Amino acid sequence: QVQLVESGGGLVQAGGSLRLSCAASGRFFSSYGMGWFRQGAGKEREFVAGISGSGGRKDYADSVKGRFTISRDNAEKTVYLQMNSLTPEDTAVYYCAAAYLDYIRANLIPNYWGRGTQVTVSS
Repeated sequence: QVQLVESGGGLVQAGGSLRLSCAASGRFFSSYGMGWFRQGAGKEREFVAGISGSGGRKDYADSVKGRFTISRDNAEKTVYLQMNSLTPEDTAVYYCAAAYLDYIRANLIPNYWGRGTQVTVSS
């Protein structure tokens, strides 16, 4: 069983930055592909970024490429999402996700979800 707890969300002005963290509990953290999804008001949940268990593979949605960076610290069982050059379109609840022995990607249903953290970008 894996529990995921997100933190770091908040209110930021357009052009600003935030860093989200996702702390995981449980064993074999490095065996899980980790990632982030987001869901804006009235929208479907969408893939944002994913990182492999070793950290060697990273994938991003086109809408965040060049602005967001995903990373992980397996010793600390934490995955991060550095978000720069934020726009109001990035406003959403951001969810951390974990997939056992797989990569987080758009068409994958993860094994575990966090409860989410709200990111609001004002114009």
